Amino acid sequence: MYVVVSPAVSLNGSESPDRNPDQGSGRGVSVVLTPLDAAGLPNGPAETVSPESLATAVQEREAAGRPRWVWDDTAHWYPMLLAAGVRVERAVDLRLSHAILRRSALTSGSALAASAPSAWDGPRALPARQRQETTLFDFDEGPVPSAGELDSLAEFRLQRAAITASGDPSRLGLLLAAESAGALIAAEMQFAGLPWNARRHDELLTRALGPRPAPGARPAEMEALLARIRHELSDPEANPDSPQELVKALRRAGIQTESTRSWELRNIKHPAIEPLLAYKKLSRLLTANGWNWIDTWVTGGRFHATFVPGGVVTGRWAADGGGALQLPHAVRGAVIADDGWKLVVADAAQLEPRILAALSGDRAMAAAGRDQDLYNGIVASGAVDTRAHAKLGMLGAMYGGTSGESGRMLPRLAKAYPHAIRFVEDAARAGERGEIVSTRLGRSSPAPSDAWLDGQDAGGDGSEAARRRAQTEARSWGRFTRNFVVQGTAAEWALCWMAGLRGRLSELAGPAAALTDGPHLAFFLHDEIMVHTPGELADDVARIVRETAAEAGRLIFGDAPVQFPVTVAIVDSYDEAKD
Repeated sequence: MYVVVSPAVSLNGSESPDRNPDQGSGRGVSVVLTPLDAAGLPNGPAETVSPESLATAVQEREAAGRPRWVWDDTAHWYPMLLAAGVRVERAVDLRLSHAILRRSALTSGSALAASAPSAWDGPRALPARQRQETTLFDFDEGPVPSAGELDSLAEFRLQRAAITASGDPSRLGLLLAAESAGALIAAEMQFAGLPWNARRHDELLTRALGPRPAPGARPAEMEALLARIRHELSDPEANPDSPQELVKALRRAGIQTESTRSWELRNIKHPAIEPLLAYKKLSRLLTANGWNWIDTWVTGGRFHATFVPGGVVTGRWAADGGGALQLPHAVRGAVIADDGWKLVVADAAQLEPRILAALSGDRAMAAAGRDQDLYNGIVASGAVDTRAHAKLGMLGAMYGGTSGESGRMLPRLAKAYPHAIRFVEDAARAGERGEIVSTRLGRSSPAPSDAWLDGQDAGGDGSEAARRRAQTEARSWGRFTRNFVVQGTAAEWALCWMAGLRGRLSELAGPAAALTDGPHLAFFLHDEIMVHTPGELADDVARIVRETAAEAGRLIFGDAPVQFPVTVAIVDSYDEAKD
């Protein structure tokens, strides 16, 4: 059974009169719970509940029948339920689903795809950063969309019709279920938070930068490096914090460079470069994860990151503040399990090339990764001579690196694994023609812009410069579509892995356990997950992590002979999980 969750409205689409206008921001609006069948038809009487009774009503229905909740935006509804101690097993996130169905080639002929842009195409809700800040109907980030703008019942029916009429309802249905499960997981990870020891973080910063400086001052280690830079450049005014001023200072010292990017500076032989690179590294640490970061993001021993499911066009996640998807190794030692608990950290080995092997049906490439490191298997097959070359060549094939060492490896890989290389080459050629491509489960790439199409037209019968420009833009778009099919499908695999893991962890903890009382997902980074678990359950969690990774592969690719192994470490702190 599906249950649609929506604000109560009158017949003319305005907000229910039981809203208290003095409360503002949508607070106080009663909620309608409407049971439906899979086609979106009524399957029982609707129930109107007060905001204060919503969590109880959801909990009672969850216990009685395991419904699939249907709401406009998980990022709005679920945090308030979690704050009330209520978890849900399944949900449909209409906004995330709408974005997929609007663009998917499988639903291109649907009424949804043909509909005019609406509030459903707008941005998602911005959840409160800390769970203590979450209040019912807290839309402080912007105005509450009116029921006429976000009619969840009508949207659900429109989506069900699009799925039913699509070329592959089961595949698309799996994608939408995984995407919606990801939204639940993101909300739960924000609520639970990542264990973070602020004292340990301070120690790591002090070791790298020196003691915490006064506001506006540089740390001692950066000041020392700055003195060396200015001495080597013979320039007491050199300012490495300003790229423009630094370029001028370097040129005054006879160093010709167009930028201050680290990779470009490393090619320059000058005594000022070594301290300059060290300064830039420390500056990044201070800016991204320094003392101000601790003050802003760590509360009660937890980093409550705001993840954004589907935040990247390929389906990968993004993060809204805090840099959750860019935690440097320098501070991972601050991620420490609670007393008596452990961190189970797992990452998928060579995920994207294994995804490519499964997508393309390349049995030779699948065999290269059976029971071993895939890159070592490629070397053992005789395709290339070293693991580094195997990795470089495969990354070049998936990301469009056709020059240098990567380009040199490509013909060898194409000979050894023709189906895999042809698959990404076909995706690239489709992009160059302005066509869309799709992932395994049906997420489709955006069409190129009108400006891109105009550029291709101009290149066909224009000047030589216009032709070259059109070719460059076509190749660039081809690199995007080449990677889209692989990265997007890898994102689908990761969602299925996490969804399966979430369910198994809940079973392990027991149905009555609160989220943070038992093992729970605490962190996610593309192909890596972290579970925070009571120590006595760590071995069981590690086993489940491996099992659900294999299940995700079977769920998406059936009996394809491709393995999806994960490396698992049971540790006390995050830095112990990496070499």
